[in-house]
Amino acid sequence: MDLLTTLVDKGLRRELPTREEALAVLATSDDDLLDVVAAAGKVRRRWFGRRVKLNYLVNLKSGLCPEDCSYCSQRLGSKAEILKYTWLKPEEASEAAAAGVAGGAKRVCIVASGRGPTDRDVDRVSQTIAAIKEQNEGVEVCACLGLLSDGQAARLRAAGADAYNHNLNTSEATYGDITTTHTYTDRVETVQQAQAAGLSACSGLIAGMGESHADLVDVVFALRELDPDSVPVNFLIPFEGTPLAKEWNLTPQHALRILAMVRFVCPDVEVRLAGGREVHLRSLQPLALHLANSIFLGDYLTSEGQAGKDDLAMIADAGFEVEGTDTTTLPEHRADALAGGCGGHGGGGCGPCGDGDASEPAVRTGAGADAVAVGAEATARPETPQAGAPAAAAPAGEARTDLVSVRRRGAGTELPPNA
Repeated sequence: MDLLTTLVDKGLRRELPTREEALAVLATSDDDLLDVVAAAGKVRRRWFGRRVKLNYLVNLKSGLCPEDCSYCSQRLGSKAEILKYTWLKPEEASEAAAAGVAGGAKRVCIVASGRGPTDRDVDRVSQTIAAIKEQNEGVEVCACLGLLSDGQAARLRAAGADAYNHNLNTSEATYGDITTTHTYTDRVETVQQAQAAGLSACSGLIAGMGESHADLVDVVFALRELDPDSVPVNFLIPFEGTPLAKEWNLTPQHALRILAMVRFVCPDVEVRLAGGREVHLRSLQPLALHLANSIFLGDYLTSEGQAGKDDLAMIADAGFEVEGTDTTTLPEHRADALAGGCGGHGGGGCGPCGDGDASEPAVRTGAGADAVAVGAEATARPETPQAGAPAAAAPAGEARTDLVSVRRRGAGTELPPNA
């Protein structure tokens, strides 16, 4: 297909496709699906090789959110049967994070429900970041706490946070249809605050909420302009008890087309396969690894994910390797831009600038240059490593086969809420 040849050429040059080309990817037929995956896979391998970054979610505070996001099981008025609890203590969060790190996670994402943190909350999270980093040497920490106020991003950066996540979720034109308690502009400004403070910015979308192809292209083009280092692609989990409980709009094939479109528009950005992948991609998950270079390991915030051992087996069986802590996730031009900034993206990466040497993906010592994200419905609190579970990390590039079990904190669990 001439379309795919053009898109591959543009992706290898970090050149933005046209809106018409992006829409054409979403309109391709199932007969052309493998061609689309193969084409986008060339772009993915150009910038990220065959590495897959593992990320792990820790839910610091669950439920009782005053916002009315229609997709969220923690929203105001939600009838979803989820556990509700207030802030975990720093040592509890660090213990939870250790299970993910033992399974090969390179980054821990700490998430709290709510509109945004108070200054006291930022102090609390700062203590949690310190505890996680003290117990887990070399781990990267991403915070996802909602809308930020002036100065809070800088305080999180000073406390040791490496990244901040805040998703755009859907197009500006349709944002008011899913949320009324804050605006699309509020979300954009929070991502920009994180970038200005020197945090690696992460922002993504949720597909499957009844949006049009044009809406999907709009939000991905807006993300390209915003220029986060990481773009998580979530697929709606239609929780019973939420306004979108009956929205089942995705097929595995269309989910793959969405991922391919994101990769073509954001060729050198960390694309994360996030919430809802098990529900909507199902047996086609391995094909998604040819498009996304990052996934969450194990469970999500209020729902179960695929078992961690199955995640690792899937990565190995598909011919990919787990990214080690001794590699930098982002290509060299983006990692350097994050470290120094070009002055044009609030301290973030410079992917859309198109300048600099388009060299092979960097493999360099050190961490902190890549970004992280959070799913639409993301992890639960894991249990500590089982007795006898190996503690040593596997050599870089080798998938772990001894991942510890994780506790399920979604609907139907009998675990007590945390006080």
